[in-house]
Amino acid sequence: MELSAKKVVVLDYGFGNVRSAERALARVGADVEITRDFDRAMNADGLLVPGVGAFAACMEGLRAARGDWIVDRRLSGGRPVLGICVGMQILFARGIENGVRAEGLDEWPGTVEPLQADVVPHMGWNTVDAPAGSELFAGLDAGARFYFVHSYAVHEWTLESHNPVIEAPRVTWSTHGKPFVAAVENGALRATQFHPEKSGDAGAQLLTNWIGTL
Repeated sequence: MELSAKKVVVLDYGFGNVRSAERALARVGADVEITRDFDRAMNADGLLVPGVGAFAACMEGLRAARGDWIVDRRLSGGRPVLGICVGMQILFARGIENGVRAEGLDEWPGTVEPLQADVVPHMGWNTVDAPAGSELFAGLDAGARFYFVHSYAVHEWTLESHNPVIEAPRVTWSTHGKPFVAAVENGALRATQFHPEKSGDAGAQLLTNWIGTL
């Protein structure tokens, strides 16, 4: 018997290219809906949180759509969430952009700060260094390239698991000037700094891998 497609909601809170995300997810077989409806977002198999623009503005829009509560409630119940680009950045404790400090969702400790590189923004294709056992990057070789467009990132990862029963987060790195966090896999919460929906076949494989975990 053929299994039904996984239901994925792309959270429409005004900050993100939701149509590109919708097309990419549909391409890999998901049943996709773009909405800010609370119940639909809560009940989907997976929730994708996009994000473009300034950290503080994204947080303001997310709160206005009750997206902060949706993310928190889903994760409290072990329900999968995937953040992309600024949708990843707002999962950290805070962001500092143009001297403005804004509080994030604080799912992970850390500060989103300006990239430390000669050329900013970081725009274009780059490789990543994924850890052993990664589910998001399964089936992708070390030379796989992903599409980045950002001027800010997290340069330090401080969250570790000291409980042998709880698996430590898997952190993927990339480098533009200085190494920065390119992706995180932490139980039901996953995120990428790059745009898988703009990353061709490699991005499609990553989204397929994520859907396979739902």
